Amino acid sequence: MFDNKNASTLNSLIATTLDSVDGYRKAAEEANAAQYSDIFLTRANERQAIVTKFQAKVRELGGNPEDDGTVLASAHRAFLGLRDALTGDRDDSAVVAEVERGEDHIKAKFESALKDEDLDPAVRQLIQTSYASVREGHDQMSALKHQLNAS
Repeated sequence: MFDNKNASTLNSLIATTLDSVDGYRKAAEEANAAQYSDIFLTRANERQAIVTKFQAKVRELGGNPEDDGTVLASAHRAFLGLRDALTGDRDDSAVVAEVERGEDHIKAKFESALKDEDLDPAVRQLIQTSYASVREGHDQMSALKHQLNAS
């Protein structure tokens, strides 16, 4: 039997998390310092693992898992690429600031999903477990941004 409510919630989080994967990979390409590239790639891999788990659960619920990010994120990345091409603004602090903005968004999406009282307990637990990684990534990027701004 298809569980539309839980599958829909997971698919929304999959799309947002895929945006995060793409954002971290792009940040790894744009970063000047290898240490930041490594951090971004590690986070991208963590987010990809979340996507894989969520997609498996959607299949288990009888749904078709999302496999694309959001249109809004694609437009945002295109805008950033154009801005960078015009301004040459590619220093590490700008890259980290952009990643942190993305982290604010994904963290809010997970928090919103967790407020849904109608979620199946197993789905809620899956989201809660994954949220720990999202929160950790958000906090790491926030700390990194403040560290770079202080230098």
